Amino acid sequence: MTHALSSAHLATAIPHLAATLGGPVLKAHPIDYVIMGVYLVFVIAIGVITGRGHQTSEDFFLSGRRIPAWITGLAFISANLGALEVLGMASQGYEYGMMTANFYWVGAIPAMVFLGIFMMPFYYGSKVRSVPEYLKKRYNEGTRFINALVFAASTPVLSGVSMYGMGLVFHDLLGWNLSACIWVSAAVVVAYTAMGGLTASIYNEVLQFFLIVLGILPMIFIGIKANGGWHHFVEVIQTTHPGYMDTWKGTATAAGNPMKIDWMGLVLGLGFVLSFAYWCTDFLVVQRALAAKDMNAARRTPLIAAIPKMFFPFIVILPGLLALPLIPGLIGGDAHPAHSYNNVMPLMMAKFYPTGLLGLGLTALLASFMSGMAGNITAFNTVFTYDIYGAYLVKDKSDRHYLWVGRIITILGVILSVGTAYWAGSDKSIMDFTQTIFGFVNAPLLAIFLMGMFSRRTTPWGGFWGLVVGVLAAVGLWACSHFQHTLFPHSDFLKFNSPQAGNFWRAFWAFACGSAATWLVSRVTAKKPREGMVGLVYQLTPKPPEDPALPFWKRPVFLGIVILLATAILNFLFW
Repeated sequence: MTHALSSAHLATAIPHLAATLGGPVLKAHPIDYVIMGVYLVFVIAIGVITGRGHQTSEDFFLSGRRIPAWITGLAFISANLGALEVLGMASQGYEYGMMTANFYWVGAIPAMVFLGIFMMPFYYGSKVRSVPEYLKKRYNEGTRFINALVFAASTPVLSGVSMYGMGLVFHDLLGWNLSACIWVSAAVVVAYTAMGGLTASIYNEVLQFFLIVLGILPMIFIGIKANGGWHHFVEVIQTTHPGYMDTWKGTATAAGNPMKIDWMGLVLGLGFVLSFAYWCTDFLVVQRALAAKDMNAARRTPLIAAIPKMFFPFIVILPGLLALPLIPGLIGGDAHPAHSYNNVMPLMMAKFYPTGLLGLGLTALLASFMSGMAGNITAFNTVFTYDIYGAYLVKDKSDRHYLWVGRIITILGVILSVGTAYWAGSDKSIMDFTQTIFGFVNAPLLAIFLMGMFSRRTTPWGGFWGLVVGVLAAVGLWACSHFQHTLFPHSDFLKFNSPQAGNFWRAFWAFACGSAATWLVSRVTAKKPREGMVGLVYQLTPKPPEDPALPFWKRPVFLGIVILLATAILNFLFW
């Protein structure tokens, strides 16, 4: 039996859902629920099993730094494979077409290579437990506190995006109660992260990676067939949506492409600032590499993750493109989420997946939401426990004390996430919303990171004020743009052609303001003594020796070159 709906049926059913909040789009069968139930039992069991070996806080927060590179590599990519990627990228594919692939081929791969080759020696070699702790060593306590506070405030919001997205999908598809979905998912995440810590999160992320791929991949083949084959599909899209199959054509001007941004904004805002800021400084992903068993494994972690990352546009973006002829009429604006861009992926499942395969697809969505939630929660509990609670509130307690505090903070983080879920998920596109948050948190951080890493002249107070000015600039630019017509009723100087164009340019200017402030303050304040910067500045950091027994194809520099060449080829093929 199939749950397939005709295009005409869906096109008329979706507005009905928006107007009446009527019945579900489809009805799952017992086997579909069994598949989802088995998955939930597995993730909790992993938490119980991995939690038995935790004796120290480092076991809980960093898995004792003993996880093999291939596992941390898959966890590295899966931690990012939450609602943002699965729902958000499909919605962006529907809204902007193949230009969305720039989030991968420009906005991820180069930065992941840079992290593996250049930045992991700083993180792993200094034995820091978090990004704020690195900032304390390189700059001062104030810089650490500002970053820890901003990061700790943002992670429950991002986790709330995953919770709201999951609840909304299962409400609209299956008629489940929205609040019940949010609270049940929160309870499951608490169960395995509070018991198993980062280790449970990492092994569940590996499981989630394969579930997501297996749950979504059939849709690609089914969708291509339903569109009359690949060549016919491309012809239709090029006729009905010009430019939707290109990644760079039309970027000479902002008006010449679906994303409404020129190549300079794409390169500076996404390819440089947002990309390097997220992949190189966001503790959510860096934490996975820090759990690796040694320096070489830590450096290979983001490089191993970059290999499947190159091909993920064909898994998470292509469903949105395939939906354009099959499910026309999805919109943004103030529409009810039942017929917004965010529901492209689940509506495609509703259209094509039969019993059993539907259960696998729904489990893939469930896995993606829980992956995003757990990734943010494990990063939150580490930063809050080490860099706020242990650094400022309760100092010099036993290691076991901080281990138990970490478990309590995990529960607190989930509760905060539930509280922000409804607000965080109310934006028409969760991808647009999340990129805005990244602009607030990560873009200013990148400025002081790069200047601190590559310049000994950057001072502690230069880093502090650079971070403060960068955050204030990001928030101020967003507020001026968001309330422009109230603040400046006769001016459109902060009006952008699309939400993503605004995110890219605001991130760049936040980075520029933070860099300028860091440079200016560093000219008039004292720098740290040379011996205090060993291992924290590139020129003064001993380079990790290559393991002579390591095959050349496993060495970070070789892997990085191959990955960058492959990414360049993909950009050329979809130019």
